[in-house]
Amino acid sequence: MTISTSTLLGDLVSEDPRRTRVLESYGLDYCCGGQRTLHEAAAAKGVDPDRVAADLLLPGEAAPLRWESSDLAGLAHDIVDTHHAYLWAEMPRLQALVTKVVGVHGDRHPELAQVGDLYARAVADLDPHLTREERVVFPAITRLERTQAPVRLAGTTLGDAVQKLIDEHDVVGELLAQIDRITDGYITPADGCASYAAMLAGLQQMEQDLHLHVHKENNVLFPKVVELDRRVSA
Repeated sequence: MTISTSTLLGDLVSEDPRRTRVLESYGLDYCCGGQRTLHEAAAAKGVDPDRVAADLLLPGEAAPLRWESSDLAGLAHDIVDTHHAYLWAEMPRLQALVTKVVGVHGDRHPELAQVGDLYARAVADLDPHLTREERVVFPAITRLERTQAPVRLAGTTLGDAVQKLIDEHDVVGELLAQIDRITDGYITPADGCASYAAMLAGLQQMEQDLHLHVHKENNVLFPKVVELDRRVSA
């Protein structure tokens, strides 16, 4: 078996979610950049696409993709129960850690001020984003699937609402990517304390979870929603 470098990154992850770790290790964006081919993404990063393709050939079989085969409402529920629940619990905990570390280590590590600002901006964007998904867009997706009839939202279409969410994913993803770069890949400095290490570990976990979260929406759920909406509106 071989993997074609013309395969989309989003499709590679949908086939085997274990591949997220390989793509993360190469710094390849499979969520917001999931519609790029492996060759395009690797070339942009300056890595050998054939080497990445070889590393993506993982032994054994992937676990069944419950969320991949779910109906639209089921996939939306999985996203809320798995990723939204994680973010609602983690964002305030991590905010307290970031505030503490910036206060204690900020004099010796002035880059922490930027980390604190970027994190605060990410949370400020995520809070209304998650709320709008849970209270407006995901219920509309459930109605669309149940009624098989067009769904109109206040002041916009479902398709436009979905595109707005995708655009917001790009913004938050870039904010967290900047934190990654500023911290040299979440590496704790020699004089960093346990709280410093915990903060960086939490930020890294949040970015990685967001990658899979956005992949499920951008590359799995939303294309199916747009296709169904187009079909029932025809």
